[in-house]
Amino acid sequence: MADVVSKEVRSRMMAGIRGKDTKPEMIVRRALTAAGVRYRLHRKNLSGAPDLVMSGRRAVIFVHGCFWHRHEGCRHAKLPSSNAEFWRAKLDRNVERDRKAVAELLAAGWRVLTVWECATRRGVGFDLQRLLVGWLEGSERNAEVPAPREFVDGSGQ
Repeated sequence: MADVVSKEVRSRMMAGIRGKDTKPEMIVRRALTAAGVRYRLHRKNLSGAPDLVMSGRRAVIFVHGCFWHRHEGCRHAKLPSSNAEFWRAKLDRNVERDRKAVAELLAAGWRVLTVWECATRRGVGFDLQRLLVGWLEGSERNAEVPAPREFVDGSGQ
């Protein structure tokens, strides 16, 4: 299937996609700030350059886009039908890089939380701030915050 926009338009669209300060990341940052949690951003000296780092707690948070990091089972993680092999290879590399970064952080004694983009969307029906703070105050070493099942599979919103 051919792309529905020209190469130039697609290039301009892709160039506008940011890796930092994304809307989902800003939602997570606001929730933590409102809870009084202090953090640093994008520490490049840590594997994967986590989006948020709480050094005193030895905890990091990654905020992953469902499409870019292939959130399994999420309706927002659909592989494009045009140029599918390119996208499959690109997104598979992202997933492998994520796995490696998490493994290295865990081995170095860090706790890792992955917050999926779909968990930050409005109207998902749960308290993201409570979940984030609960994880920070707990002892779980590696966890994810997905959206409720009905939002992920498309049966509600």
